[in-house]
Amino acid sequence: MLDRIERILVACNRWLLILLLLAMACIVFANVVLRYTTGDSIVWAEEVARHMMIWVTFLGAGLVLRFGGHVAIDNLHRAVSTRKAQIIRAVVVVSLAVFFVVMTVASSQYVYATRFQTTAATDIPISYIYGAMPVGFVLMLIHLLFIAKGYIASGSFAESDEMDADAAASI
Repeated sequence: MLDRIERILVACNRWLLILLLLAMACIVFANVVLRYTTGDSIVWAEEVARHMMIWVTFLGAGLVLRFGGHVAIDNLHRAVSTRKAQIIRAVVVVSLAVFFVVMTVASSQYVYATRFQTTAATDIPISYIYGAMPVGFVLMLIHLLFIAKGYIASGSFAESDEMDADAAASI
């Protein structure tokens, strides 16, 4: 059951990223074509593309974490005994979990504080854009919890036929 939930979460996360990147690319491409062919550009295109990039960054960070694509310094836990390495990795996992929880709370407060501000071109509430932060940190925490056992035990990350650390890092 938990494995099925995990697969659905990863698939939904990936497809949402794909759709956001596709929409962002189409908006930017259309804006560039219009600017060079007609001399006019879409007023809201740059702003919306920037906001989509914020969402892509925070939604993709969990998948990158899951597949080991973030920058890591692993010399220490590779140089010590297996038991000490497991302790180091456990400390890393707990530290990351605490960080994600703290950042979820802090970013939620920030989203709440910006609820009445709107963007210049589209008049979208800024809190909708900044909502990417708490959502992203919760997703990172969930992905971390899914891989924590394997990472602590052997230093391994999640594996997939479609995704590896290099592919995850390029999201």
